Amino acid sequence: MIVPFSVSDFLDRALAVYADRTGVVDEPDQPAESLGEISYARMGELARAQAARLDQLGIGVGERVAYVSHNSARLLTSFFGVAGYGRVLVPINFRLSPDEVSYIVEHSGARVLYVDPELVDSLAGVECEHTFVIGDDEAMYAEGVDPEPWEHDEDATATINYTSGTTARPKGVQITHRNIWTNAVTFGLHAGVSDRDVYLHTLPMFHANGWGWPFVATGAGARHVVIRKIDGAEILRRVERHGVTVMCAAPAVVAAVLDAAESWEGEIPGRDTVRIIVAGAPPPTRTVARVEEELGWEFIQIYGLTETSPLLTVNRTREEWDDLSAEERAARLVRAGQPALGCTLATSESGEVLARSNVVLEGYWEQPEESAAALADGWFHTGDGGVIGDDGYLTIQDRKKDVIITGGENVSSIEVEDALFSHPDVAEVAVIGVPDEKWGETIKALVVRTEGSEVTEQELIDHVKKRVARYKAPSSIEFRDVLARTATGKLQKFKLRQPYWEGRERQVN
Repeated sequence: MIVPFSVSDFLDRALAVYADRTGVVDEPDQPAESLGEISYARMGELARAQAARLDQLGIGVGERVAYVSHNSARLLTSFFGVAGYGRVLVPINFRLSPDEVSYIVEHSGARVLYVDPELVDSLAGVECEHTFVIGDDEAMYAEGVDPEPWEHDEDATATINYTSGTTARPKGVQITHRNIWTNAVTFGLHAGVSDRDVYLHTLPMFHANGWGWPFVATGAGARHVVIRKIDGAEILRRVERHGVTVMCAAPAVVAAVLDAAESWEGEIPGRDTVRIIVAGAPPPTRTVARVEEELGWEFIQIYGLTETSPLLTVNRTREEWDDLSAEERAARLVRAGQPALGCTLATSESGEVLARSNVVLEGYWEQPEESAAALADGWFHTGDGGVIGDDGYLTIQDRKKDVIITGGENVSSIEVEDALFSHPDVAEVAVIGVPDEKWGETIKALVVRTEGSEVTEQELIDHVKKRVARYKAPSSIEFRDVLARTATGKLQKFKLRQPYWEGRERQVN
């Protein structure tokens, strides 16, 4: 017997087993009216009401629905109200500029756009057939109406997640119901999730579908706690108030919690009960050790990409390491980890990490050539350089794609270069990632000014911020007389990066 997988399976189980339990604690401090504490039964009602409203609008199966929002219970519910009823959810990074949001809405062909109240003014120029302000529940939901049933198709696209890569424009990663199902069940297994867990959404839900945890936690009957804006002290307060046991985070969030813990009065909440799952880039070994020593939390490292739903590897402390010191364990935990269940890894002759798994994307939306290149020879080409040790542990050593990961966000260096080139005083530019203790990597631009120009560093940074999301702007600009090129005129970025990474074993941070 084959029963097609669907993202709705996770909410269906929660409704069957945990309907009366508090499923979600919404962010109390938000521009829309908070939903407060809602049961899984109410979450199911909202998902059905959203699907019924999409029926009324004539949004059919397979059509795209875009959502630009900070973390909220309504966004969480939309994974089921949209994708769970056969449409395609397009969660968009709320930090993007209006032009970037417009591109994604247009490129995806979204007919519906939900906008966070905080972003209404800035996104007023984004055109879409139907636009709703999140929190206008009478417009968003059709309560008391049964939605049209959807015949499950596990190979159908469930979400399109736009990610920065080797092109100036983001690519739309098509994630299927089967991808989501495999990622969620595998992640839940490796993280040891149960109905006793309380999950804190420190990770943006738009980011690779919150790494799949809207599905993981729901299917297990765990409690979701929504946090809208990240602050280290507030994370500790939420852990204390709600009994949080698990969260996912970029390295910058780990650093923020450690900083807040230094001035925290009393015992650190969550000691011996919280596990923090980290990805984006491995933090320094000392930071990993501090999580164990100062917070008393378990540190788990994973590796993956938006294109892989994202789980490819897991690195979790094991029985054989129990007698090691915190520093010795940390030295092992900064590796990307061993393949997750059902994932096969290899490296190409050039050292690129290749992956094969049921979590690998269907393709890039409306970009067949990019899809073919990424999936050539039956492997997904990650664009990362790495080494697989004799013990099966993967270590990421270099980033072959022109991507900088800063604070857990992917930034295309080409996109930043384009923004800088649009300034009339820029003759040449190369954008690279350089190490940073807080953000992992920060963006540095090497710029050759036009003859006679006296344009300043701050003027160029401000210029970029007007054209792309602010987090993509360089944190520093270094002016050069010339940028060395090959005989064929190509920049060799690995040589430009080399002085900033000297003395480091890996060329990623």
